[in-house]
Amino acid sequence: MKKHFIYASIFCMTALGISSCNRDYLSPVPETSVPAESGFATEQRVTNQLLSLYEAMKHGNFYGGRFVIYGDIRGEEFINETSNLVTGSDVWSLNPTNSATAVERLWQYAYLTINKCNIFLDGMANQGTSVVGNDVAARYIAEAKFIRAISYYSLLQYYARPYAENNGGSPGLPLRLSGIVNATGNLQLARSSVAEVYTQILKDLNEAEASLPSNYSTPELNTTRAHKNTAIALKTRVYLTMQSYADVITEANKIVSSTAPFTAPTGVANALQADISTVFSTFNTTESILSMPMTATSGDNPGTQNQLAYYYSPTVGNREYSLNPNGIIANTTWKSTDKRRSFIGTAANKSWLTKYKIGTTFSDYVPVMRYSEVLLNLAEARVRTSNSVDPQAVALLNAVRTRSDATTTFTTTSFANATELINAILLERRIEFLGEGLRNNDLMRLLQTIPAKGTISAKAPSEPGYIWPIAASELSLNPLMKDN
Repeated sequence: MKKHFIYASIFCMTALGISSCNRDYLSPVPETSVPAESGFATEQRVTNQLLSLYEAMKHGNFYGGRFVIYGDIRGEEFINETSNLVTGSDVWSLNPTNSATAVERLWQYAYLTINKCNIFLDGMANQGTSVVGNDVAARYIAEAKFIRAISYYSLLQYYARPYAENNGGSPGLPLRLSGIVNATGNLQLARSSVAEVYTQILKDLNEAEASLPSNYSTPELNTTRAHKNTAIALKTRVYLTMQSYADVITEANKIVSSTAPFTAPTGVANALQADISTVFSTFNTTESILSMPMTATSGDNPGTQNQLAYYYSPTVGNREYSLNPNGIIANTTWKSTDKRRSFIGTAANKSWLTKYKIGTTFSDYVPVMRYSEVLLNLAEARVRTSNSVDPQAVALLNAVRTRSDATTTFTTTSFANATELINAILLERRIEFLGEGLRNNDLMRLLQTIPAKGTISAKAPSEPGYIWPIAASELSLNPLMKDN
């Protein structure tokens, strides 16, 4: 398999009015289109079907760019420079409509990914398992369930009220679990509750963990395909979002050693890199638990108006969003000697994020989850469950901070109480994951007000626009669907 791990799309499917035969979904490999009934007829076709699920997930309108971008520009760290609705100015100003580009496309492409997973799972049950054998089938099915789970989780972060509100009792998403082919299937479906959708997400992830491989044969595959640690890591994010902190600890302990230096004791040897800049240049290190791979090949990258460097870089991008001078970059505890400050550049008397550096083809890998997130998830969960200045939580926080800032070492005496330690962990997340799409998740899961920025006022959880409206296309196709 080529280093860049090409994903392949096999046959045409229609879901919510979006055809998967669109050139954007294809990679340049032979046999990209065969009749649906033949899609599982050979081992190679089954494998290509599986890889096409990753291809759908990494589309520029989903995890190849825009999902990650929206997660940051909804927060307070960036200032919109172009007033371009196509590149999310309404997302930044917290007032997108049902027919907004962001609202429509994220919904459509996430559900397209879900539908591809469902069609794959149906096909494996009907024919694919007998073709590839039980062992391979179990691994492939686990990958499909993982991708379906992260897709549903992603949708919840924008289109549904946070789990912390009413313990997930609010309206969630239409929970489609079987494939829709040629516009036939469960298109008309009412919204399940937020809690019900999370239950399905965790069911998929638990089943995925049981059957995913412990590792793959190359670092590239360990970074770009789901393995056991990938499912476990995502569960720490999901449980943190649900404020199920004891479960975060249970899951994280599977892949985090009890003492520093923290590493995964089983499966892929996930660990922090000595220099954070390595993560954004080499792409396939053991810190990158999952990334979306991109290449310069046409159709195998997200395209100019979808890619992270296009939005943020002052040199290779379009300067869509500068860094808010009153945001995290103004925090005095983030020292000038911190290596993560090297991701901030200046141009036109403004500060810009330079974490993503590749222009023209815009083929930076898109980070989905890094090991540093698991460490901070565990640290926060330990403090919240113990309501104390937990020593291991401090050690985990130190692992992330001192990797980039050797001049700062926290001790238990650095924090007067648990609240101060939690605030330090949340601050560290803002620094560590700047431009990686996690800010919206953190604001939503804690039911926090979205802070003011530039000319945009703060947005409280009770105000319209705190979550997105439902996509107009879904409301049109599905009479059982209710808007937010």
